Amino acid sequence: MLTDLKTALRPALVLTTVFALLLGLAYPALITGVAQLAFPHQANGSLIRDGDRVIGSELLGQKFSGDRYFHGRPSAAGADGYDAAASAGSNLGPTSRALVDRVKADADANRTSPAQSVPADLVTTSASGLDPHISPEAALSQVNRVAAARDLPRATVTALVRRHTETPLVGVLGQDRVNVLALNRALDRTAAQP
Repeated sequence: MLTDLKTALRPALVLTTVFALLLGLAYPALITGVAQLAFPHQANGSLIRDGDRVIGSELLGQKFSGDRYFHGRPSAAGADGYDAAASAGSNLGPTSRALVDRVKADADANRTSPAQSVPADLVTTSASGLDPHISPEAALSQVNRVAAARDLPRATVTALVRRHTETPLVGVLGQDRVNVLALNRALDRTAAQP
């Protein structure tokens, strides 16, 4: 009886061990190696560096405040927003008073005139709370504020937004978008030039 049990279990244990080694170690190591060779920037988190210092990632939004910078989408990730360890939406429903009050306050803060409409992505959070992009319309709606705060010509700031507008992958996957961190870095470089 014990011999029959050992005979029956042996193939299962051998196959489990083989597949654990193959699919749990060998395959991930192979894919990681290929990614490091073919796409090292993306495989290492699409990090953005300023010299030797990492200042962010192309894939994660950051909080920018003040009139001198373009602002991204609001974030519900963590207590202060943009916390990658607490990636989540707000889970507030359309009848939530807290959501209505927050959206109204964000709309009022982004509106430069009573008649101006505010792009939806400046008042709504993304599902992860970490979206690094805004729509070109959302970026263009902030041009007057940023240009005035930096004493730059409006045309210069508008041109920066246009240069940093990314188009859909192969012309169909996704939509036009602007990476807020990349745009603000370009803005800092432009403002630093004489």
